[in-house]
Amino acid sequence: MSATAVHNLWTTAADPISKIDAPKFEYGQLSPTLIVVGAAIVGVLVEAIVPRKSRYYAQMFVSVVALTAAFAAVIALATDGYATTKAGIAAMGAIAVDGPALFLQGTILLAGLVGLFTFAERRLDPEAHGNRVDSFAAQAASVPGSDSEKAAVKAGFTTTEVFPLLLFAVAGMLIFPSANDLLTLFVALEVFSLPLYLLCALARRKRLMSQEAAVKYFLLGAFASAFTLFGIALLYGYAGSMSYATIAQVVDGTVTTVNPALVDTMGNDALLLVGAAMIIMGLLFKVGAVPFHMWTPDVYQGAPTPVTGFMAAATKVAAFGALLRILYVVLPGLRWDWRPVMWGVAIVTMLGGAIVAITQTDIKRLLAYSSIAHAGFILAGVIATTPDGVSSVLFYLGAYSFVTIGAFAVVTLVRDAGGEATHLSKWAGLGRRSPLVAAVFAVFLLAFAGIPLTSGFAGKFAVFKAAAEGGAAPLVVVGVISSAIAAFFYIRVIVLMFFSEPRPEGPTVAVPSALTTTAIGVGVAVTLVLGVAPQYFLDLANQAGVFVR
Repeated sequence: MSATAVHNLWTTAADPISKIDAPKFEYGQLSPTLIVVGAAIVGVLVEAIVPRKSRYYAQMFVSVVALTAAFAAVIALATDGYATTKAGIAAMGAIAVDGPALFLQGTILLAGLVGLFTFAERRLDPEAHGNRVDSFAAQAASVPGSDSEKAAVKAGFTTTEVFPLLLFAVAGMLIFPSANDLLTLFVALEVFSLPLYLLCALARRKRLMSQEAAVKYFLLGAFASAFTLFGIALLYGYAGSMSYATIAQVVDGTVTTVNPALVDTMGNDALLLVGAAMIIMGLLFKVGAVPFHMWTPDVYQGAPTPVTGFMAAATKVAAFGALLRILYVVLPGLRWDWRPVMWGVAIVTMLGGAIVAITQTDIKRLLAYSSIAHAGFILAGVIATTPDGVSSVLFYLGAYSFVTIGAFAVVTLVRDAGGEATHLSKWAGLGRRSPLVAAVFAVFLLAFAGIPLTSGFAGKFAVFKAAAEGGAAPLVVVGVISSAIAAFFYIRVIVLMFFSEPRPEGPTVAVPSALTTTAIGVGVAVTLVLGVAPQYFLDLANQAGVFVR
């Protein structure tokens, strides 16, 4: 090849190309997420720079300020009309700022803040070598029971990295229900899943069980992520775009521009059906619906209880938000295909969770199966495919998250020599030993059971009413039967606490600091307020129930 030919090759390749536009971001509309991400990065720097003695207080301060400021930003956006009239797409089409997104982000931030208080609790375990200790391992990297772990406990080390990990998880959860393209959805999924895998492994007591829970969660979560990613690839092949709106247009048949490279695959229904099924499968794994629930009982039991409470509440909110947006924004044209499948999933989830919970002897496993049954109840609202369906699901998620964090916060208080006493037999007679703690736990259990004057009743009523009006009356019948089965094991725990003789060698109830007291107090207050006067919050969920596309 001659020198001129080479020269020509280079010159033709380097012809002036069209200018690459700088990305345009609406920082105000993205502020809740940006505040939390910024604080998480500051938290990582605190670990590197601040002396070990001061880290706990520095991390607490950064985390509380960030979550409060982010919640204030959500409120400001909502009052400015971004939930209704100004709703739109931000960050070059990647993020939707609309009613459901802001409502769910507010719920996640409040759940994160209340969960943070349980993370920071340091009064429940007896002091070790003159140092107060929390629920997390003294040194996560040391082998359980090894000399290095004993030395770390003796030196009073604490794993303050849990605070930035919590913030990173919250940041991912904020993006997850508001993602407006499949790539953003997947990145958000990983951003909130990876910190949770780590947090599950950090229990101070029962370290091996905690690490086993984390490995199970990680392996099954990796499978679910792979399914999701493969589904995203198939949907891209089907629609030639990652954007929710474009995929919805291709599904409806209203698309105008066609990507020439994808002419052969666009409109191939096999790609659409398999891709959509795989993405929905990944999301159902996150909400813990049957048959993708296998990780839930083991992980809930093995993880540190504050992590379990936060995860049970916030992950469900984020995952149901993303599921709603996928089904209502991307796949409304596929409704006749996904509704029958969702019917089946909802029925086996409600019945499976309620029936298996009856056999449980560990309080954390019992709450895990209870959360599976609740996923089924929420799915009934998702299936309604009406505006009322969306608002009832939003309300249920808000009510459920605070009851859950409160219930797990109470579990942290009942302790014996080995740490938390989670075996049900140990809770016998708790009502005589500590009437207040037992009464508070009874309130949470009644809310889970859906007894009137609790938030659980208002939530279930809203979801079942929406499902019945949406043509899913048989599903409501199954839901009511499942609720009756579930009520049996909730009431059984209450009877055990109040009508059994306390054992002389039974557990004690630790006196918590103001942090856990606040978390439990908020849980009780929300449970009773949403139960006695739910109308304002139902109206709020109604106003926030419209997706932007």
